Amino acid sequence: MRTKLQSVATAAQDHLIILSDRLNWEWASEFFNDADIDFLKKAADDRSNFISTVKDGRLVIVEFLPNRPKANLSTLKEMVRRDAAKRVTTLREARVGTVTIINRAADNFTYQYAEGLVLANYQFLKFFANTSKRDKTSLHTVSVLEASLSAAELDKLNIIIDSVCTARDWVNEPLSHFNAEIMSNSFASFMQNSPVKVDILHKSEIEALKMGGLLGVNKGSANPPTFTIAEYKPANAKNSQPIVLVGKGLTYDTGGYSIKPTPDSMDHMKCDMAGAAVVMATIKAAADNNLPLHIVALVPATDNMIDATAIVPGDILTISDGTTVEVLNTDAEGRLALADALHYAKRFNPALVIDFATLTGAAARAVGQVGCVMFSNADRQVTNDILNSGYEVYERAAEFLLWDEYLEMTKSEIADLRNTAGPLAGAHTAAKFLEFFTNYPWMHFDIAATAFFAKEDGYWVKGGTGWGVRFLYHFLENYK
Repeated sequence: MRTKLQSVATAAQDHLIILSDRLNWEWASEFFNDADIDFLKKAADDRSNFISTVKDGRLVIVEFLPNRPKANLSTLKEMVRRDAAKRVTTLREARVGTVTIINRAADNFTYQYAEGLVLANYQFLKFFANTSKRDKTSLHTVSVLEASLSAAELDKLNIIIDSVCTARDWVNEPLSHFNAEIMSNSFASFMQNSPVKVDILHKSEIEALKMGGLLGVNKGSANPPTFTIAEYKPANAKNSQPIVLVGKGLTYDTGGYSIKPTPDSMDHMKCDMAGAAVVMATIKAAADNNLPLHIVALVPATDNMIDATAIVPGDILTISDGTTVEVLNTDAEGRLALADALHYAKRFNPALVIDFATLTGAAARAVGQVGCVMFSNADRQVTNDILNSGYEVYERAAEFLLWDEYLEMTKSEIADLRNTAGPLAGAHTAAKFLEFFTNYPWMHFDIAATAFFAKEDGYWVKGGTGWGVRFLYHFLENYK
């Protein structure tokens, strides 16, 4: 179920969430009598973050915004989002369908509060046969008072959140309902009625392009591969060379013959196309919000399965640029498919290429689920800009280095490269492998830890997170 954000001129008789500073009660007489205000002030004295009461038949939540931390403003915004996420339980328990947010605090964090509330209310209920579970939440509309947040800002936020939730839907889809062809068609359907043009290349066209990496990974699958090209090119684009987004589109990853070792290392591998979800959801948000940028998104897609024809360790594949790769681990498959996509990106003469991939367990072990790993050979200012965007929306990236020694570790004795360099510096050698196929400014985001959560964490729901859409959009919106 999706929650809609809408702008309203008055609160009417809706249930309310009032954002306030802890010591500020000047607004209270608008909603409460003196006795109620005295009661609420006493309740506030016990240092609760919020007060929930029923007044004239409607639920009223008074949310006290957190005190400014010693850290930067982005931390405070994140605290607001997380406080908002906690109120979803209260709203669900009260069976609230529509709630209106009103800001009465000195600082206006209505945008972040609405963002956290709606993202936390997301649920993936598609496969419940029981309609009572399908209707698990009744919160369908969050209204925001115009004085608290402009209609234009709210419209923008609606589009971004819709893209995040669509990315979550895609990641949550099981392979039984979401192979490469279905996924590509879903991308195309999502772009309908938008300025984004979508072209889907099928197996014969992929073979004509000699995409040996993507075709090699696909050899063991009963489902054919696809290669999706989405392009947004507005007449007022300020960049003469496009920004190209590349997303890993592995709809399921068994590891191939280098099979994943334990059931719990495979049971969420439907999320291995989360990079594809990020780039496709983001280009749609950019188009719907009329960003003046020429953007292209590329997704090589397949699943990684095992049968008698699947690649095995020791096989050699030829990437579309002619590079030969010795496959020593069939579970290091994402970089093979991405290599073809990164080479394909050259034909656009891009100003910048950014790829997103659930690529390595090494990245997850390095930073945990609080952020992703990033590598960049792009201009320092552009790199700093995207890092800052991550902090602004609290989808943070830790920058690692692209030392030449990591490429040496991927050299093969019988081919140009090998697709794994062993257990040391796994995220680094994977990134250096990918960089080999670039000749343009490039950034790589390894989102292995952040794409799918085993349990809820604030507004990051269990399952597909849509992590990366908000910070990539923020970067594109502010691209110079």
